[in-house]
Amino acid sequence: MLPESLLDLEALEQAPLNREPFQFVVVRDFLRPEALEAVTAAFPPIEGPGSFPLSRLRYGEAFARLVEELQGPAFRQAVERKFDLDLSGRPFMLTVRGWCRARDGQIHTDSRSKIVTALLYLNPRPWTAPGGRLRMLRSAEDLEDVIAEVPPEGGTLLMFRRSENSFHGHHPYEGPRRTLQMNWVTDRSVLDRELKRHGVSSWVKALNPFARAAGRRGEGR
Repeated sequence: MLPESLLDLEALEQAPLNREPFQFVVVRDFLRPEALEAVTAAFPPIEGPGSFPLSRLRYGEAFARLVEELQGPAFRQAVERKFDLDLSGRPFMLTVRGWCRARDGQIHTDSRSKIVTALLYLNPRPWTAPGGRLRMLRSAEDLEDVIAEVPPEGGTLLMFRRSENSFHGHHPYEGPRRTLQMNWVTDRSVLDRELKRHGVSSWVKALNPFARAAGRRGEGR
């Protein structure tokens, strides 16, 4: 039996906001532990790299419940309070990743069209691999200049406000790595363009797993 609410919004409210050198927050067990097994069992089957729009995926009821809550006003309002932002009228984009390539995770900031990025991980706990742990960084040149390192363990939420110095990346990892990536973006044209890009690139990769990525540098999260 799933809990009435899958998301622990109070944990997000109480989590400290890191402000230097950019704003980010980490919430362990944001997806309630009692819901984690059911949600991961309902995760869409994804056998290759790329970010997939929901429209290209098939998934179970518990995963659908999670998506519904993430798309709802309560989560958006909690994000607004945390970052002191008004996101009303800003398009919301949600894509899903199931696989990480060894060359993913290069240092980047995210594009200027993204206002807030939120990553919800749905991987086994504990995460034992040395790679694939997203690092919040002080600079664009040094993956060891770490502010915080976040293992992509099931239920963990990582959010940051995009800025010119919101550098992040991770050491190489290749294998299953399940992530829900959410972004509030500047306008509808960005949403349409990004969803089209992700849909086309994931389709190409499904046909040819050795195809070069159509996505941007540092795609892995």
